[in-house]
Amino acid sequence: MNAPRVRRVALTGGIATGKSYVRERLEARGIPTIDADTLARDAVAPGSRGLEDVIHRFGAAMRDASGALDRKKLGALVFSDPVVRRDLEAIIHPFVRAATDRWFASLDPSRHPFAVADIPLLFEGGRDGDFDTIVVAACAPEIQLRRLMGRDGITEAEARLRIAAQLPVDQKVAKADCVIHTDGSFAETDRQVGEVVSQLQDR
Repeated sequence: MNAPRVRRVALTGGIATGKSYVRERLEARGIPTIDADTLARDAVAPGSRGLEDVIHRFGAAMRDASGALDRKKLGALVFSDPVVRRDLEAIIHPFVRAATDRWFASLDPSRHPFAVADIPLLFEGGRDGDFDTIVVAACAPEIQLRRLMGRDGITEAEARLRIAAQLPVDQKVAKADCVIHTDGSFAETDRQVGEVVSQLQDR
């Protein structure tokens, strides 16, 4: 007989579709979560093998004055060139995947029957088969664009490039087990989060 394990739930969606807010609301309900973006930053932290691999592939110009990764400079390169993006993902994704697997394995299924990994590039990285349930945070394209342009002075052209670098949100919705629409108020999103949690608890 297989030992009990924590059910693996993936939270995904497009950039600026509200994943982080949904993850925060899940955490507020006592559900363990992990953020792949945070793990990706850890993968290229100063002194890491990942950072050295990035510098080897993309050049010393990708370091900032402190010796850390210049994320803005690398981001401009990555979102304009799909080959560069794939090369970067090949460096970072194995680290993120291994760290996520260790995290799930560390959880006690008697206390947490399921846990949630926030993985923006779940489908793009072919990782959807690693999870028992997939939750997608979605919003209308015009809202997604407006939200993204509100971040750190991102221009419309840059925002469109970043959105285009991912699978369209409607295609992610079509692959989801559960969908949380974030177009409306926070209260409406919270209501949907509660419904999804109830569904997960019943499974």
